[in-house]
Amino acid sequence: MSFDYDLFVIGGGSGGVRAARIAAAEGGARVGLAEESRMGGTCVIRGCVPKKLMVNASGFGKTLEDAAAFGWQVKAEAFDWPMFRTKLEAELDRLEAAYRNTLKNAGVIIHDTRAVVLDPHTVRLATGESLTAKHILIATGGWPHVPEGPGSDLAVTSNEMFHLDALPKRVLVVGGGYIASEFACILRGFGVDVTMYYRGAQILRGFDDEARTHVAAAMQANGITIRLHTEAARMERTPDAIRVTATDGHVQDFDLVLCATGRRPNTAGLGLEALGVHLGKLGEIIVDEWSQTSVPSIYAVGDVTNRVNLTPVAIREGHAFADTVFRAVPSKADHAMVASAVFTQPELGAVGMTEEEGKARGGVEIYATTFRPMKTLFAGRPDRVLMKLVVDEATRQVLGCHIVGPEADEMIQLAAIAVKMGATKEDFDRTVAVHPTMAEELVTMRKPVRRHGAV
Repeated sequence: MSFDYDLFVIGGGSGGVRAARIAAAEGGARVGLAEESRMGGTCVIRGCVPKKLMVNASGFGKTLEDAAAFGWQVKAEAFDWPMFRTKLEAELDRLEAAYRNTLKNAGVIIHDTRAVVLDPHTVRLATGESLTAKHILIATGGWPHVPEGPGSDLAVTSNEMFHLDALPKRVLVVGGGYIASEFACILRGFGVDVTMYYRGAQILRGFDDEARTHVAAAMQANGITIRLHTEAARMERTPDAIRVTATDGHVQDFDLVLCATGRRPNTAGLGLEALGVHLGKLGEIIVDEWSQTSVPSIYAVGDVTNRVNLTPVAIREGHAFADTVFRAVPSKADHAMVASAVFTQPELGAVGMTEEEGKARGGVEIYATTFRPMKTLFAGRPDRVLMKLVVDEATRQVLGCHIVGPEADEMIQLAAIAVKMGATKEDFDRTVAVHPTMAEELVTMRKPVRRHGAV
């Protein structure tokens, strides 16, 4: 059978673009790609990249204050949000153009429209055109989920946070995951009065308990109000605000409500279920270790599969798919020991096993230290850094590393190499420290602070 394409990709985010480029440029495939929004997907357009730029911008207030403590004669003026937003949008335009050029240079045909799947080898574009392909790859990512409730339509999601006309004075952030926590810190850094409602016992569920408690305490010390075991029961518009009634009966007015209560796989209306593509309870596409669905000609990568929802993982999955199917190089994405960073203030970097997981497993030692870093100590700030290792008591292998502090993202990237390689605590110990640094504490912790015996 003759097809219009060897591969048709639905979704122009990091995973889809990587798969398309490798299949076309290195695999010699005829590739088409459909994207209904902006090229670059969540990470480039409404996620990691603009968020990190906002994190950087929001941190300069404290940096300028600290500079004065070091002898610089500086004065922080009010933050100019419109100017920053204009530059941010220009940068996103530049990045989107770079993604487009990458695809075009690889020979990929771009369709700027929505596409759905008609049968195992056919997609239909919103323009009405139908195209056939030997293989179809779904890479449509995720989408913010807003729980239904009275007045829930008054809330915005992370998608809108990069394009606000003006900074609000009072913000409620509903949620306690990394997106909620990051935006709470960003807004507070811009001088906004921030309150968080989270239904759980502590924010940043899934991360090491000691590390997330450390982050929460620092956020509160920076002026963020965190109300745990609390949800927004009702929201209503008043002449001057959004009035929010909490589940405990507390009533408070805000200028903006950000709902950051998680993201769901973006599979609605793609036509997958009718074809027999198996979906999970959240709508995620069920795939095997080769990213193949229950329909052999259809594959899926990235957040739409709800495996490890991180941009670099989506890129690895897309590349492995293209290598396997179009380059005759069977490859599987490795989802073990994937490092991650939460861009709160302070940052949280993590790779591998948490202390709670180690305790449940048994036979681990915990090495941990907290200290005041030189830079902010000199400036008179009470900030504290946390360094933590989870070590197998028998083999001495470092099973997990957790860092809370400035530049934790940069440190955890390098620590992850050692952890991924299976380094032992003694490997860390015989590594000579770089002094004076924060990271030297990772190689100078000699005695465990806790042991969790075999269960």
